[in-house]
Amino acid sequence: MSENDNVTKHPLLGRGLGSLRVGVLGAAGYTGGELIRLLLNHPEAEIVFANSESNAGNLVSDVHEGLVGETDLKFTDAMPFEDVDVVFFCFGHGKSEAFLKEHTIPEHVKIIDLAQDFRIKGDHDYVYGLPEINMADIQKAQHVANPGCFATCIQLGLLPAAYLNLLKYDVSVNAITGSTGAGQKPGATTHFSWRNNNLSIYKPFTHQHLAEIRQSLAQVQGHLDVDIDFIPYRGDFARGIFCTEVIRTKAPADEIIQAYKDFYADAAFTHYSDKPIDLKQVVNTNKCLVHIDAFDGKLLVTSCIDNLLKGAVGQAVQNMNIMFGIDETAGLRLKASAF
Repeated sequence: MSENDNVTKHPLLGRGLGSLRVGVLGAAGYTGGELIRLLLNHPEAEIVFANSESNAGNLVSDVHEGLVGETDLKFTDAMPFEDVDVVFFCFGHGKSEAFLKEHTIPEHVKIIDLAQDFRIKGDHDYVYGLPEINMADIQKAQHVANPGCFATCIQLGLLPAAYLNLLKYDVSVNAITGSTGAGQKPGATTHFSWRNNNLSIYKPFTHQHLAEIRQSLAQVQGHLDVDIDFIPYRGDFARGIFCTEVIRTKAPADEIIQAYKDFYADAAFTHYSDKPIDLKQVVNTNKCLVHIDAFDGKLLVTSCIDNLLKGAVGQAVQNMNIMFGIDETAGLRLKASAF
């Protein structure tokens, strides 16, 4: 984005390739594996440690089998924070805050937390890491709370409308996510025989991402006095989120569409599409695509992302790049799995 043009590069980046030393906590899960995949191909990053107590001593590629032949890195139960510049928390929700109460991380080490523990503003210094609206704060941040996957997809579909002050009536949101959104630990609703050829809803109107969605929409619109009626679906596919949002407004559709294009004109990964979008356009990328169809007094907004990338570790690496003054697309030039 254009804001990066005036950013002073972090002094660590004078060390050359692999100069940014990285630690990964919770490295054995889906997000840990995807993060390691990205970092192995990042031009400025070197993985110093990938922590997993249950897998200590095992090859990373024995757990994340897609990395066979790409690395001989092993999991460790050690956490040498003094040897890294940034550490990623790939914990389950609620574990980051507890971890920080039991462990001390040096003040110079930046933290990017992928859990939801610090996403809501409060008595902490974590910046909400949605670059499309918080770029300047992320550039200066020591600690970043990475947005949730559903939250990212839904917000990016609604933020330009909030900017136009269009969210004056309750917004209906339906979004379907792949099985990887439930994490790597097997569960009753994640195993193949249940998930295949099946569809179900969960946490209707009460999903945990609603609070951060409302927080960002209120930040951009200045207030949010309506409900976001969110119905999440479990999909019978592995990765991706496809979202539809209905906004009631009589504002001219052509003006709204142009405003969407202008809102994301400088965004590195979020793009307005004049054509209808589909999930395969974004899977295996850090992109979010947004499209609008106008009906009588209503807008149908569709947005889609890869839940593990723009919805998790891709956005986390994007935030790392911004925090250290690197080109925010570094390590994230990924091709969609179109077929």
